[in-house]
Amino acid sequence: MNTRVMKIPYPEDLPAIMGKTPEQFEQELRFLVAAKFYEMGRVSSGRAAELAGINRVEFLNNLSQYRVSVFNYSLDELEREIREAKNRAKEAA
Repeated sequence: MNTRVMKIPYPEDLPAIMGKTPEQFEQELRFLVAAKFYEMGRVSSGRAAELAGINRVEFLNNLSQYRVSVFNYSLDELEREIREAKNRAKEAA
């Protein structure tokens, strides 16, 4: 897969202010961009993990640190899931 590199300028002292090395700061920034795209439904969890530079399981496990849900349902999808679960519960009773 072809990739491109984007440069994002930031104040030199910002990582230290946040208690991070420049490498840790940049990795977190990369993760946050991927997590936001995932949260918005713009990319899949696999693609977001790729953007973050980590594997999918690690990406999904780390989402909760930033209050991003692993379950990325639209309102319609969520309502359908609830309806189907209720129907399954009635059938089992």
